[in-house]
Amino acid sequence: MCGIFAYLNYLEPKTRREILELLIKGLQRLEYRGYDSAGVAFDQNENNIEIIRCKGKVQALSDTIWNRDDIDLDHQYQIHVGIAHTRWATHGAPSDLNSHPQRSDEQNEFVVVHNGILTNYKDIKKFLEKKNYTFESETDTEVIVKLLKHLHETYPKMKFRELVEQVSQQLEGAFAIVLKSKHFPGECVATRRGSPLLVGIKTKTDLLSDHIPIIYSNKVTNHKLITQISLSGDETEIIRRPISKQSSLNVALDDIIIKEPSEDTHRSNLMNNSLVGGKLARSSSTTEFVPCDDGKVAEYLFASDASAIIEHTNRVIFLEDDDVASIEDGRLTIHRIKRNLDGGDSLTREIMTLKMEIQQIMKGNYSSFMQKEIFEQPESVINTMRGRINFENETIVLGGIKEFIPEIKRCRRLLLIGCGTSYHSIIATRQILEELTELPVMIELASDFLDRNTPIFRDDVCFFVSQSGETADTLMALRYCKQRSALIVGITNTVGSSICRESHCGVHINAGPEIGVASTKAYTSQVISLVMFALVMSEDRISMRPRRSEIIQGLKKLPEQIKQVLNLDQQVLEMSKELYQQKSLLLMGRGWNYSTVLEGALKIKELTYMHSEGILAGELKHGPLALIDDRMPVLTVITRDSVYPKCMNALQQVMARGANPILIAEEDDLETQKYSKRVLLIPHTVDCLQGILSVIPMQLLSYHIAVLRKCDVDCPRNLAKSVTVE
Repeated sequence: MCGIFAYLNYLEPKTRREILELLIKGLQRLEYRGYDSAGVAFDQNENNIEIIRCKGKVQALSDTIWNRDDIDLDHQYQIHVGIAHTRWATHGAPSDLNSHPQRSDEQNEFVVVHNGILTNYKDIKKFLEKKNYTFESETDTEVIVKLLKHLHETYPKMKFRELVEQVSQQLEGAFAIVLKSKHFPGECVATRRGSPLLVGIKTKTDLLSDHIPIIYSNKVTNHKLITQISLSGDETEIIRRPISKQSSLNVALDDIIIKEPSEDTHRSNLMNNSLVGGKLARSSSTTEFVPCDDGKVAEYLFASDASAIIEHTNRVIFLEDDDVASIEDGRLTIHRIKRNLDGGDSLTREIMTLKMEIQQIMKGNYSSFMQKEIFEQPESVINTMRGRINFENETIVLGGIKEFIPEIKRCRRLLLIGCGTSYHSIIATRQILEELTELPVMIELASDFLDRNTPIFRDDVCFFVSQSGETADTLMALRYCKQRSALIVGITNTVGSSICRESHCGVHINAGPEIGVASTKAYTSQVISLVMFALVMSEDRISMRPRRSEIIQGLKKLPEQIKQVLNLDQQVLEMSKELYQQKSLLLMGRGWNYSTVLEGALKIKELTYMHSEGILAGELKHGPLALIDDRMPVLTVITRDSVYPKCMNALQQVMARGANPILIAEEDDLETQKYSKRVLLIPHTVDCLQGILSVIPMQLLSYHIAVLRKCDVDCPRNLAKSVTVE
């Protein structure tokens, strides 16, 4: 949710027009995350930061910028920092004033873009109001820059990075922030906690080192930084409390004492190499990298995810919680206030090379990203299996969890935890996991799992499934289980994501970038990944070899069968024309197809804003049957598996109440086809994979109904691709 993009060019000449075009393009790459307003901040002249914000689409922001006649678009900068943001309203309604960047005062001395929610902003705001600060917006974000201004006025000699370090220690909740200031031209500081943020590095020469060291400021002392504020407004000072242990209810800065941070003397030997090319000089601190070629030319980009950066560079650093990234004089440094005493902190941050290509985040010849991603599924499922399944000798290797398989086999139970579509992929694979692992399998919605304070034990294995790897509830559930010493397995589609980094082991589903808010190809790849895990767990059980062989051969045929199902597109379009004016749609399935109807109903709700409900056919008589009449459209999934007779009974019951159902059935199932003229025929495959084939017509159906209802397919209202707040 929300999107941050920032760009710093150092000795790389750029006109103001080029900078603004780059910022707008970055925001457009982040539109899929969901937003209701957008804004940019850039230098208007040497002593002024210009902020342009507006409610609505990025295109509206772009039009506003280009229609301004007071901006010299041809002015060139050798060094410049520009920040941009797409906002998803949490505190304060969507409006120009509540949009980001937020400012410290009318002179725009400090400006910030922020993703996340600050849970203690009211306390900080109360403190600042006592200091005669006035607030112009309803956002929680505004307290960040006003607190920064207050600290700067109190201690004008503090560096920009030090100011941000102090302010970040007062914030509670989830945040990723990027800041610029007229007092520190050419500098940019960013930090995060619980919300994703990465730094892209673009230089003229290749990077020879793949790490950057961290500066631990262990000797920062702070005698009277924090005061706790009661509901009545009384302040009680906390004396000599270490910064890393402070609460952040309020800030009193009258007696702050800051010593120069001492650099940690224990450095990684890996850092003896230069970062860029063969001629990179170190600063005297031995923790900064300075590009020397071409007069220190460097470009840095900050973004919420890689899709905004990949067209500029594929070299990125994923910041971790409480990292403070600072760029000063073209040098990038990463700081932390204090190292954990348990020694678990890394001494470096890895510079990763993204494998994503710009073509993967372009629509190509498709009208929307969702349509493109539906039709990419034959390739995406191949990518999920590539290098992992040997179809000749029927063996499977999941490199990310290979070393942990013996431990997983000894566990007490498996817990699978996710939200939304990821939760449906868990439901889809629960039965095959129970069958092949012979272990108890619990499935959990992450938010409910946390609400219940579910008991977790050391010998539990917990799977966390998330396309983005940043889903807030899932990530909090992961940390909850990790604190209780369970083994953590991440199933994600995003390398470098928080879940990916914080898991003990995991499986990358390799579905490729998914831009459409409504998940399609990630769902099918998640199902396949979990099925492959079940196959790995049963590889040494002779009694299960026939079953394993059947599933592996089913996986081999799956890409061609998906292509066959996609040929139903025109037929699904004709059905959509009959349904798009309906107010409700019921989907019914059982067994392996229960998850299919849940996922289909979710897609219809997400995209079409039509009421839709996925019903377990076995529960029909316990309430849902009361909804059935001749005006209620019903879509039923019936495949020939162990519950086929029961599904046929449910079909007879809805038809007896006057319903004229739409059927999804197997091609050679002539018996089922007799019951309706509206039948979508799909190939037969092994039961645990049948849901992959039966969900695709529902993806197509939701897409076509949304188009006919003139809905925004890629960005449904009120929804975001990456749900990074609770």
